[in-house]
Amino acid sequence: GWYNVMIAGSEMKPTSKGDGAYLQLEIKVIDGPHAGRKLYDRMNLQNQNQTAVEIAYRRLSVYCHSTGVLQLQDSQQLHGIPFKVKVVVKTDPSGQYNPSNEIKGVKHINE
Repeated sequence: GWYNVMIAGSEMKPTSKGDGAYLQLEIKVIDGPHAGRKLYDRMNLQNQNQTAVEIAYRRLSVYCHSTGVLQLQDSQQLHGIPFKVKVVVKTDPSGQYNPSNEIKGVKHINE
Protein backbone atom coordinates (compact mmCIF):
# COMPACT_ATOMS: atom_id res chain seq x y z
CA GLY A 1 0.00 0.00 0.00
CA TRP A 2 0.85 3.69 0.10
CA TYR A 3 2.67 5.05 3.16
CA ASN A 4 3.64 8.53 4.36
CA VAL A 5 7.41 8.56 4.71
CA MET A 6 10.50 10.76 4.83
CA ILE A 7 14.15 10.20 4.06
CA ALA A 8 15.94 9.79 7.38
CA GLY A 9 19.42 9.18 6.00
CA SER A 10 21.43 8.86 2.80
CA GLU A 11 24.90 7.68 1.96
CA MET A 12 27.04 7.01 -1.10
CA LYS A 13 28.52 3.50 -0.87
CA PRO A 14 30.90 1.58 -3.13
CA THR A 15 29.50 -1.33 -5.15
CA SER A 16 30.52 -4.84 -4.10
CA LYS A 17 32.89 -5.08 -7.09
CA GLY A 18 34.39 -1.68 -6.26
CA ASP A 19 33.84 -0.41 -9.80
CA GLY A 20 31.09 2.08 -8.97
CA ALA A 21 28.96 3.60 -6.24
CA TYR A 22 25.33 3.74 -5.24
CA LEU A 23 23.23 6.16 -3.22
CA GLN A 24 21.41 4.37 -0.41
CA LEU A 25 18.34 6.11 1.00
CA GLU A 26 17.01 5.19 4.43
CA ILE A 27 13.27 5.88 4.28
CA LYS A 28 11.20 5.97 7.46
CA VAL A 29 7.42 5.51 7.75
CA ILE A 30 6.14 8.55 9.67
CA ASP A 31 2.60 7.58 10.69
CA GLY A 32 0.04 4.80 10.92
CA PRO A 33 0.49 1.28 12.27
CA HIS A 34 3.94 0.93 10.65
CA ALA A 35 5.34 4.25 11.96
CA GLY A 36 9.06 3.99 12.59
CA ARG A 37 9.64 1.09 10.18
CA LYS A 38 12.44 1.61 7.69
CA LEU A 39 12.77 0.92 3.99
CA TYR A 40 15.87 1.23 1.85
CA ASP A 41 16.34 2.22 -1.76
CA ARG A 42 19.60 2.00 -3.66
CA MET A 43 20.43 3.83 -6.88
CA ASN A 44 23.52 3.00 -8.97
CA LEU A 45 24.65 6.55 -9.73
CA GLN A 46 28.16 5.44 -10.74
CA ASN A 47 28.26 2.22 -12.70
CA GLN A 48 29.89 0.84 -15.86
CA ASN A 49 26.41 -0.09 -17.09
CA GLN A 50 25.04 3.18 -18.51
CA THR A 51 21.46 1.87 -18.47
CA ALA A 52 21.71 1.27 -14.71
CA VAL A 53 22.96 4.84 -14.25
CA GLU A 54 20.10 6.28 -16.34
CA ILE A 55 17.53 4.31 -14.34
CA ALA A 56 19.11 5.49 -11.08
CA TYR A 57 19.01 9.16 -12.09
CA ARG A 58 15.37 8.84 -13.19
CA ARG A 59 14.49 7.36 -9.79
CA LEU A 60 16.45 10.08 -8.00
CA SER A 61 14.54 12.66 -10.04
CA VAL A 62 11.25 11.17 -8.83
CA TYR A 63 12.40 11.56 -5.21
CA CYS A 64 13.40 15.16 -5.92
CA HIS A 65 10.04 16.02 -7.48
CA SER A 66 8.07 14.28 -4.73
CA THR A 67 9.91 16.31 -2.06
CA GLY A 68 10.01 19.58 -4.02
CA VAL A 69 13.83 19.68 -4.07
CA LEU A 70 14.46 20.50 -7.72
CA GLN A 71 18.04 21.81 -7.47
CA LEU A 72 19.73 18.91 -5.68
CA GLN A 73 23.32 19.55 -4.61
CA ASP A 74 23.51 17.01 -1.77
CA SER A 75 21.22 14.11 -0.88
CA GLN A 76 20.85 15.56 2.63
CA GLN A 77 18.57 18.21 1.08
CA LEU A 78 15.97 15.42 0.74
CA HIS A 79 16.02 14.52 4.45
CA GLY A 80 12.96 15.17 6.64
CA ILE A 81 10.51 16.11 3.86
CA PRO A 82 7.30 14.03 3.88
CA PHE A 83 6.19 12.20 0.73
CA LYS A 84 4.43 8.93 -0.16
CA VAL A 85 5.75 5.57 -1.31
CA LYS A 86 3.94 2.49 -2.57
CA VAL A 87 5.38 -0.64 -0.99
CA VAL A 88 4.96 -4.19 -2.25
CA VAL A 89 6.29 -7.42 -0.78
CA LYS A 90 8.86 -9.04 -3.05
CA THR A 91 9.24 -12.79 -2.72
CA ASP A 92 12.10 -14.91 -4.01
CA PRO A 93 10.69 -17.69 -6.23
CA SER A 94 13.61 -19.96 -5.31
CA GLY A 95 12.89 -19.57 -1.59
CA GLN A 96 16.54 -18.78 -0.92
CA TYR A 97 15.78 -15.30 0.46
CA ASN A 98 13.11 -14.07 2.86
CA PRO A 99 10.36 -11.80 1.49
CA SER A 100 11.37 -8.13 1.46
CA ASN A 101 9.69 -4.77 0.99
CA GLU A 102 10.23 -3.02 -2.33
CA ILE A 103 9.32 0.57 -3.24
CA LYS A 104 7.22 0.54 -6.42
CA GLY A 105 5.96 4.12 -6.47
CA VAL A 106 6.87 7.57 -5.14
CA LYS A 107 4.67 10.66 -5.13
CA HIS A 108 4.15 14.02 -3.44
CA ILE A 109 2.56 13.91 0.02
CA ASN A 110 -0.58 15.73 -1.25
CA GLU A 111 -1.26 13.42 -4.20
